Amino acid sequence: MRRTAVVTAATGGIGLETALGLASAGFAVTVVGRNADRGAAAVARINATTPQHPARFLRADLASLDAVRALAGQLAADHRASGEPLSVLVNNVGAMFADRRDLDGVEASLVVNHLSPYLLTELLLPTLKASAPSRIVNVTSAAVGVAKRTFDAVEPPGGYYGFHWYGRAKLANLAYTLDLAARLDGTGVSVFAADPGGAATDMTNGTMADSKIVSPGLRLLWPLVRRKFAQSTAGRPSVAARSSIVAATDDALARRTGIVFDSRARPKAPLRAAVDPRIAEAVRRLSERHAPLTVG
Repeated sequence: MRRTAVVTAATGGIGLETALGLASAGFAVTVVGRNADRGAAAVARINATTPQHPARFLRADLASLDAVRALAGQLAADHRASGEPLSVLVNNVGAMFADRRDLDGVEASLVVNHLSPYLLTELLLPTLKASAPSRIVNVTSAAVGVAKRTFDAVEPPGGYYGFHWYGRAKLANLAYTLDLAARLDGTGVSVFAADPGGAATDMTNGTMADSKIVSPGLRLLWPLVRRKFAQSTAGRPSVAARSSIVAATDDALARRTGIVFDSRARPKAPLRAAVDPRIAEAVRRLSERHAPLTVG
């Protein structure tokens, strides 16, 4: 029986390179994204490279939690109908916003970078458990180091600064990832976090040159900060995808879980805040409140 994988935000950049890597490793890949034309191009590229297990595209706007619920329902139904396991779920979606915005009444960075992958994962857990051994790979970021570490509300007090809010949402997701690994230990579902490091992608090209994304103190050093951002986002997406690919495919990781991989695909110690049980509990409450598994 063939192995299958789902990669979100996989029509370009790191997500597409991750999908290509999984296809090369023998997975039939489902590419998830917003744009049908880009999705068709991604599938064509994957199938031209590794035609043994054809890829497919599913359209979903992962900034909409209703769309995430619909996607999860379709994926679960497809796997029930085919009898094929869902071997790997890679939550690659991510976004940074220079200006504050809401999505269905919730701050957008938290929605895209945490609530969306959280909800998709939770809704697919029955399918992943039935498919065990299976893996969940959540893409994290070094930006967690600049995050405000309070999750009693959707947003912390103070002004909005996109890079820091992105880091906070990624910290929420990392804390969730490691908490989920402990929760699923012994079920046959392994859970990993993968830091791709920096790469030139649509996200970094679109926001990292705007000083509004950092706090006022860092704006005073903007030439230095911008140069650092430029250096850290100059890498190739194919290299940045390596940590996710290793986490999803390395046979040496069988029956292991709760590992964070750095940009060179090596295990690293997680940020202390990500393993703080108080933060994990606050993130769990926040997630359940703003991304309920059922609505209505």
